[in-house]
Amino acid sequence: MTTATATAAVNRFGLGAKPGELAQAREARDWLRAQLRMRHDPAPFSGLPDSREIIRRQNEYRLQRRRTKVDAADGDGGPMPSRQALRRDAMTDIGLRYGLAATTATPFVERLVRFWSNHFAISIDKNSARLLAAPMEREAIRPHVLGDFADLLMAVETHPGMLLYLDNTVSVGDDSMLARRRQRREGQRKLGLNENLAREILELHTLGVDGGYAQQDVVELARAITGWGTPLPRELSQHDAGSAFVFRPGAHEPGVRTVLGRRYAEAGEAQGRAILRDLALQPATARHLSMKLARHFVSDSPPPALVGRMASAYLRSGGSLPALYRAMIDDDAAWSADARKFKTPEDFVISAMRAGGMRTERQPLLLIRLLQGLGQPAFTPRSPAGFPDTAADWASGDALRKRLQAAAALSEQVDPTRTPLELATEALGAEAVQGPFADVLRRAGSPQEGFALLFASPAFQWRV
Repeated sequence: MTTATATAAVNRFGLGAKPGELAQAREARDWLRAQLRMRHDPAPFSGLPDSREIIRRQNEYRLQRRRTKVDAADGDGGPMPSRQALRRDAMTDIGLRYGLAATTATPFVERLVRFWSNHFAISIDKNSARLLAAPMEREAIRPHVLGDFADLLMAVETHPGMLLYLDNTVSVGDDSMLARRRQRREGQRKLGLNENLAREILELHTLGVDGGYAQQDVVELARAITGWGTPLPRELSQHDAGSAFVFRPGAHEPGVRTVLGRRYAEAGEAQGRAILRDLALQPATARHLSMKLARHFVSDSPPPALVGRMASAYLRSGGSLPALYRAMIDDDAAWSADARKFKTPEDFVISAMRAGGMRTERQPLLLIRLLQGLGQPAFTPRSPAGFPDTAADWASGDALRKRLQAAAALSEQVDPTRTPLELATEALGAEAVQGPFADVLRRAGSPQEGFALLFASPAFQWRV
């Protein structure tokens, strides 16, 4: 394999080169394929609370807050330990996430995790999901990123982060037992169907906006997943272990559902799950997923033939994600000279961390502020569609000026015993660090100035 191919494997399919990684990826496709055979390892996040525990603590905090207001009225206020624990664990989660990205030996898999986390985006600017975006990534996405898409889809759509973010916890079938009981009581708020999750499943998560579904399919899917929710406060006792997903038969809309022309018998919770499994294997889903993956890994406008071959491989495999990934990396079109991607702010920061051997994750506030300043705050896409993924979205003049400032801040975290030229060669490959670019790095007034020049350079802004 050529040096350019190894560079593409590490910087475009991976997260940016660590020292020595370009040499490890000399057989580029084999290096990527080997990562697809790895098993999920939960160890990097051990000790963090799961979603059920987070929901329990949130409820405890709300109760403490109500009590504190009463105590304050009586002249006696006090600390709220649940709030402190929630904040501490959230910051730890962010730090561990970026620490793993900066040090992992399987950066292709880690990039896939982040791709799917953005595909199934939830935004923490919505209060109900504020503390559940990072847990959803580690609980629903990481364990399934090298499995079947149907399992990944099921894990995400039943995760409390997604259920709360898209309001499915308040969705009640019009003919459900709960709705009928409520209607018999005068003065009670009317319950009803919420279509948010069903719409995004079809439009964003599976078929795509042009995937051939109609409004009635949205309604029917929404009815099928009524009753999918999270535990109530009384169900979250201190010693009760269990799932953070709850199916409530009383809120479920009974009856046969028809989605995309296929009928699904009444089966309670299983009805919605059957629909999701069929959606996972729709040809439109295969095309939608293949297009998004190719656009993320290959170029902003990937070759249609490549997308078609990826979709065919996915369907032949029965929805296997590794088969889909292999179809992409085995295709010569994914390695063409035109294949290149402009780094998102997160890509930029992570690749600098990897190149510089930084342990910035020990300062999660620094990372959070950097990403906020660059326009891509962690887990805050502000839309279920996720963060955008093309150069036009991130390469404006103002955005590039902010990268210059971030480059200076990141340069301060690099070990000054390394030389800028050495770091650039290890990150970008010797072929990319020649001529005037190399001269500028050699003439830098200090190591930190040289690191800043490297991170701000056009060569460092692209995944090529």
